[in-house]
Amino acid sequence: MKKLFITAVLLIAFGFSGLFAQTVNGTPLKDIDVDYVQIVGKAKAMSTKLTVDIDFGQENSYWTNKDTQINDENGNKIVFNSMIDALNFMSKNGYEFVTAYAVTLGNQNVYHYLMNKKKE
Repeated sequence: MKKLFITAVLLIAFGFSGLFAQTVNGTPLKDIDVDYVQIVGKAKAMSTKLTVDIDFGQENSYWTNKDTQINDENGNKIVFNSMIDALNFMSKNGYEFVTAYAVTLGNQNVYHYLMNKKKE
């Protein structure tokens, strides 16, 4: 009986731990097996908030239409208050800042932050 209870507790714990992971195209941020990622922030239309895409070298084309935005545990896209908000979020998820630059397209700034996975 005790073994059954422990097994049930472990299954529940591991089952729920996956629900709280932030993901990019279904892959948890902490499980992306690369040294570097680039976060690209763009202002949302008629808002002070930003959407952030993650580029970790994944294949992405018009035909595959992969989702490169960060999703929360419920599958909803995460919207950030600023690039610093996104930077803090990435830091909490195991990445550290390397460098940044902005490109202006039309009247919109597009922010690029290069990050690498923290060494443990």
